[in-house]
Amino acid sequence: LCALYEPFVRQGNPIFLMDIRSAEMVKYAANAMLATKISFINEIANLCEAHGADIDEVRRGMCADQRIGNQFLFPGLGYGGSCFPKDVKACVAMGMETGTTTELLAAVDAVNLRQREVFVEKILEHFTDDRKDSGGKTLGGRRIAVWGLAFKRGTDDVREAPSITIIRRLLELGATVTAHDPVAESAATRLLGDSVTYAKDPMATLQDADALVVCTDWDEYQQPDLARMREAMRDPVVFDGRNLYRPDVMRQAGIAYHSVGRATVGSD
Repeated sequence: LCALYEPFVRQGNPIFLMDIRSAEMVKYAANAMLATKISFINEIANLCEAHGADIDEVRRGMCADQRIGNQFLFPGLGYGGSCFPKDVKACVAMGMETGTTTELLAAVDAVNLRQREVFVEKILEHFTDDRKDSGGKTLGGRRIAVWGLAFKRGTDDVREAPSITIIRRLLELGATVTAHDPVAESAATRLLGDSVTYAKDPMATLQDADALVVCTDWDEYQQPDLARMREAMRDPVVFDGRNLYRPDVMRQAGIAYHSVGRATVGSD
């Protein structure tokens, strides 16, 4: 194996030789650590919103400490995909099998799942005049556009994707959903069936929409035509789960704007 990997380690990339159990645990530990950083920054972002701080500024300050670094500390909708959720849950399960406490990793998983529900609550809270259904809030009659289905950009993987959880909750609450993703539509259709309408163009999802929800930070969504966006939407409001846009720019465009860990911007 050392001979096989020789071409890849000439620049100093190391090969570590260890026992099988330790080698396996390296993979679990690395993914669990990265997942922990994501859940941590999301929890801090929620605190920022509650207390009037700005997560962008907080992140900039804390990441200046070289002991912390700046990778995997971007607030959003949480992690997804095939590795992080599975490996965090595997560590918790390994602890349960042996009676070993894994409270931190259990909390990492719980925070990650809760972050999606927190975001759905933002949507409900915005529509404060929603009709009541059996004593609860509803999005009945609302048309919601969703940008991004893959759990991250650069893949068509929708396994454990925040978008899938959020779309299912929006549908449960009575909304109709039109979605766009550059590559993940087929994969999402296998999970969501015909409950969602898909558009070939991001702007096409916005026609007569009451809100836009951004779930994936694809390049196609980074610099939208805000004037066209406002004109197309019935209610120009954006729920940005990836903090793609600047609040001051959205304010100037006359678009209500909700992000993660930052102040809400009104449309006026």
